[in-house]
Order: sequence, then structure tokens, then C-alpha cells
Amino acid sequence: MKILVIGSGGREHALAWRLSRSPRIQKVFVAPGNPGTAREPGVENVAVTAIPELVEFVRKEQVALTVVGPEAPLAAGVVDAFRAAGLPIFGPTRLAA
Repeated sequence: MKILVIGSGGREHALAWRLSRSPRIQKVFVAPGNPGTAREPGVENVAVTAIPELVEFVRKEQVALTVVGPEAPLAAGVVDAFRAAGLPIFGPTRLAA
């Protein structure tokens, strides 16, 4: 299973690190990530931040679940866009954020 974590802070680093330790998870992508996440085995930073590009990336890589850390992408409607595209994502909608 592949997971995408959206964000670049310490919270996202901790999420990516912990997720990468699961035997069920093949790869963790972090968008955009940070220097710390780049050093973690099983974790790969991706230079994608625009919501349409994130949707395209998730489809292309066949990501099973996206987890959103920071508030800014939530307020920008990332969850709404993913749900509209039929992609699994964990986080509140724009209205709830």
C-alpha cells in the first residue's frame, strides 16, 4: 500500500516516519516534505503542492490513502477535491476546517 502525507513540518515527518514502519505500507510519499523526511527509509519527498497536481500524482502512483497534516491545504479544499475525484483522503472538508 502507498500513502501520501501532505505537509512539510514536524507533524508530517512524525506521521511519515511512523507509517513507513508498518509492514503493510510499501511506500510513503510526502508532499512537499522536508530534509528530515528525505532521509527516512521508505519515505520519498515529492515536489507537488497544487491540489490538481496532487490529485494527478495520487492517481498516477495508485496511492491508497492521503493524510493531510497542515491546516492550509484543508482550508484550500484539498479534501473536497480528492473526494470529488473519488480518492480516499483523511481530513475535514473546507467548510469543517
